[in-house]
Amino acid sequence: MYLADSRTTPPAAGRESAPGRRRAAVPATVLALGTVSLITDVSSEMVGAVLPLYLVTGLGLTPLGFGLLDGVYNGAGALVRLLGGRVSDRRAGGHKTVAAAGYGLSALCKPLLLLVHSMPLIGAVLAADRAGKGLRTAPRDALISLSCEPAARGRAFGVHRAMDTAGALLGPLLAFVILRAAADGFDAVFTASACIAVLGVVVLVLFVPAHTGGSGDPRGTTARTGARELLRLPAVRRLTGCAVLLGLTTVSDSFLYLTLQRRLHLPEAWFPLLPLGTATVFLLLAVPLGAVADRWGRRRLFVCGHLALLTAYAVLLLAPPGASPVTVCCVLVLHGGFYAATDGVLAAATADAVPRQARGSGLAVVQTGQALARFACSIAFGAAWTAWGERTALTAGAAGLCAATVLSARLLRPSSAGTPPTAPESAR
Repeated sequence: MYLADSRTTPPAAGRESAPGRRRAAVPATVLALGTVSLITDVSSEMVGAVLPLYLVTGLGLTPLGFGLLDGVYNGAGALVRLLGGRVSDRRAGGHKTVAAAGYGLSALCKPLLLLVHSMPLIGAVLAADRAGKGLRTAPRDALISLSCEPAARGRAFGVHRAMDTAGALLGPLLAFVILRAAADGFDAVFTASACIAVLGVVVLVLFVPAHTGGSGDPRGTTARTGARELLRLPAVRRLTGCAVLLGLTTVSDSFLYLTLQRRLHLPEAWFPLLPLGTATVFLLLAVPLGAVADRWGRRRLFVCGHLALLTAYAVLLLAPPGASPVTVCCVLVLHGGFYAATDGVLAAATADAVPRQARGSGLAVVQTGQALARFACSIAFGAAWTAWGERTALTAGAAGLCAATVLSARLLRPSSAGTPPTAPESAR
């Protein structure tokens, strides 16, 4: 990595490498942002791993109170995602500035958990932390898409998501070590998490360039390409519609793990290992599937990723109670493969359809639609589970996902999806 100053400008997206020079496999900007995400995810997952235990046993919150806080924690980021994308497009260097503000806000919230002990104040801190995540996501993905050639975006996003997931794996393990070693374990975890989060911000400031080689002043174009104007673009409208449709039928991770544990009668001690199984598969498959998306088609792989999730649902529904560990591994492999084929791939596909001057806004539009749809799905699935049981709820979810996948495959087929993935920036 190189220090990011005004002299550090990566090649413009879509520009061919100079003759005689070997093209870099992954731009330095992507590696720097991956490092930032890895460090930040270590910090975030340290807190996430101990937060339920801290709130319920340490502070004595009721399960209902924890449920409300969990809703705040997961839903607050979606409310500011559009703002982050829009603001980051307004001036040159805005993507890095807004991303740094988002990372900085989340880092500031970690030590505040040591000072607040009531439900309203804890909720406010968690909401601010998720607001920071919402602010930084679209600008960060815009920096990734603008720093690499269009034909290599899938692989670039795959590398970033793999590094991000490595942090998600390391965070709970580090929290476990600290809890066992420290006398006042929770305070030690929050303090270490805050220090690590600050390190992530420092890496962003020093090693991520503010400019990504774009030409022209983006401010005038941004004024004419807000969320409403972007949704008038056929490719953006189809991607957003499909992301919402599929999100409405994507059962949340927590509910999937609970269903897996109950239907297969897994010991409760195994439950914390289920997310690690998904994350491990995601880490292993993110880069190769990103490369596949570049060659085979990003929209096509995005749809196929949901077929993997649908297969996981089918395995859960068809497996007899108390099935072997092979069934558990099969579900987790399919679940991790689903994320590897959809998370970064959707961002790369969105970047293909959005003008570079409104890249942050376009990514925010699609990501916000998907996040709100998944939040609604969690509420609906929880209500269905309470009313009819987990098997009926999962059956309804699988039927909805099947219909949504078929419809999305028709909407995103190459003949109607707009600009092909490898079209040059200037063609848009």
